[in-house]
Amino acid sequence: MSKELTTTPNIDTQTVYLFDLDNTLYPPEKNLFAHVDVRMTSFIEEKLKLTHDEAFHIQKKYWKEYGTTLSGLMQIHGLEPDEFLDFVHDIDVSPLTPDPELSNALANLPGKKYIFTNGTQKHAERVSDRLGVLHHFDDIFDIRAADYVPKPDRNVYHKLIANYDIKPEETIFFEDMARNLLPAHELGMTTVWLKPKLSENAPEHSKIGHEGADGDHIHYVIDNLVDFLSLMNGK
Repeated sequence: MSKELTTTPNIDTQTVYLFDLDNTLYPPEKNLFAHVDVRMTSFIEEKLKLTHDEAFHIQKKYWKEYGTTLSGLMQIHGLEPDEFLDFVHDIDVSPLTPDPELSNALANLPGKKYIFTNGTQKHAERVSDRLGVLHHFDDIFDIRAADYVPKPDRNVYHKLIANYDIKPEETIFFEDMARNLLPAHELGMTTVWLKPKLSENAPEHSKIGHEGADGDHIHYVIDNLVDFLSLMNGK
């Protein structure tokens, strides 16, 4: 499935790096997404006049079937997306702390760097700023830039490529959701899966991160982003 980590992708000033945000730029142990999760359920409960359990079921069902809960709400209920996005991403990011090792690793990468997220630009800015790495990124391609269509829809990847005039064969994509790497591979990108840890108490997001992990579309499997970036840099 993956190449040995004694080898890394070749990089130079033409290389483009795409980074997922949540549970990729910071470890899932921070459990930040759990706060978004709670607010999603609360929003659905109020908006659709459901019980808490019914809202939670709908939230997870749409996430699994449509790529994001929002996508399901838009397609099934005709929800206007901005109210939902602003509400669910209004979370406390203080559990995150500056990550100087990540900052150094990103600084040493030659070439352009982008955040590629199913979340909002504001959320990505708040998270990456809290980590102390926002200044390393050339731009953020968020769910609004994708016309509210989430990864892993192939059209979103085409839109991103066209938006930044990216050459897929010179692009490396880092992501914790294995299924989101398939379109990237098919388009010619190098893919790196930050494999979520599984345990009896692992969050559901980590379990879903393993869906679609079988196949040749995952080129590298890693468990620590900073270590891999440092290895790529030869540091």
